[in-house]
Amino acid sequence: MNTARFRIEPASYERDLPDLRAVREAVFIDEQQVSPEEEWDDLDAGSFHLIARDEHGSPIGTGRLTPEMTIGRMAVVAAWRGRGVGEAILDALIERARVLHYPAVELHAQTHAIGFYERAGFVAFGEEFQEAGIPHRSMKLPLALRSPRSESPSSADGEVGNRLIEIDTFDALRRIVPELIGAARREVCLYTRDFDPPLLSTPEALEAFRQFAIGTKEAKVRILAHDATRATREVHGLIALAQRLPSRFEFRLIEEEPDTQYASAFIVNDRGGYLFRPIATRHEASASFDGAARARQLAEVFNEVWERARPAAELRALA
Repeated sequence: MNTARFRIEPASYERDLPDLRAVREAVFIDEQQVSPEEEWDDLDAGSFHLIARDEHGSPIGTGRLTPEMTIGRMAVVAAWRGRGVGEAILDALIERARVLHYPAVELHAQTHAIGFYERAGFVAFGEEFQEAGIPHRSMKLPLALRSPRSESPSSADGEVGNRLIEIDTFDALRRIVPELIGAARREVCLYTRDFDPPLLSTPEALEAFRQFAIGTKEAKVRILAHDATRATREVHGLIALAQRLPSRFEFRLIEEEPDTQYASAFIVNDRGGYLFRPIATRHEASASFDGAARARQLAEVFNEVWERARPAAELRALA
């Protein structure tokens, strides 16, 4: 099984242009014979760019979200195709569009890649057309940004309310996690890469988990993680709490591809609340306490991966 790791991060067009070029020119200009004049356009400088890097920092994939609400320049170098890089870039671009309150995003898909985008929810429309000499079709993804009650402006500091909340600091993340846990009725689902000790092992988060777990006999916390090494090495408070309340907590470890390449992290409760970080190692996030549609989407992702993940009996046995 391939366990190679990569990360996805926002790219500065000015600073990271050489790395963007390294990927896009290899894929579009060298492989697909797109002319340089068509590859580099006026939208690049004003777009939001993502870049995927391997564990050594080398660029392996790109994608952009333009002010015209389109996704494009999705490219992954040949050696990394089929390993979840494209899916992770696309997911992060879609989430960025939600944070920007875009009602929908569109893209021009090469016809051989239509299935890839359909798996993310895009729907093709219109006739096939030629772009840079390659057959394409237009595709669109509507975005459920807000619930019907979400009319207030979004907040950058993590203030709780019935709206989409935009977060860009660790302090805001730290404050919203206990609120989301405390708002749950019977279930909290947590998708994490390494148990996030600085975020999930704070006294406030642990107390919220404890109160939720003892509040009803039906309470359940399910936790999916990529790697438990850091949590066990640092004696994570959440694992210790779960060992005291074993009937309320369940852990599974992610070992199958493409699940191992998923770059995001999230918390979702059963009352329409969620916190989603497109890139798990960064503080930027979107959240809502009444985002039922988005919460259902995240719960579906969680449940699909949960079925494939391995029960982590070793976490229950730790002293």
